[in-house]
Amino acid sequence: MPHIQLADGVPGIRSLAMYRPETGKPLYELAQVLLRGESPLSQAERELIATYVSAQNNCNFCTQSHAAAARALFGPDRNVVDFVLSEYETAPISEKLKDLLTIAGRVQMDARTVSDEDVARAREHGASDRDIHDTVLIAATFCMFNRYVDGLSTLSPTDPAIYEPMGERLAQHGYAVPANSPA
Repeated sequence: MPHIQLADGVPGIRSLAMYRPETGKPLYELAQVLLRGESPLSQAERELIATYVSAQNNCNFCTQSHAAAARALFGPDRNVVDFVLSEYETAPISEKLKDLLTIAGRVQMDARTVSDEDVARAREHGASDRDIHDTVLIAATFCMFNRYVDGLSTLSPTDPAIYEPMGERLAQHGYAVPANSPA
């Protein structure tokens, strides 16, 4: 049960954006820029970073919703999401993305632990300054989102099937601020 009065049946950050639209709007705009805006990283890769950080933070709503979006964006390679969630070091992804996930994981635990060696290894595998920047910002932002969603104990369905349509919508339409009443 949420710690504050939120719209019935509206899960996660959507309910919080409806509760406080003046803060929800910039949060959704930030998610849109980070996950759908221009970047050398693909939308699927950026969703995967958000998913990985959310899983590390044990935020069910964000993990499930962004995993569903990443699966939709990866299309026929959708199983890569589950590989990454179980053991990204052996997942069928590029060495560059593995290095970026390492950096994202360090940001999630304690951002001060991102080392020169972590960055150098990512660069050796083709990461640019922008790749590294976007990874760190996505990781830091999702730590905040995860704590916001879980700190207010928002509705977080446990059935993964509930998140599939949400993931498809996110993949196709991006991050649009929800209406002030449930649809």
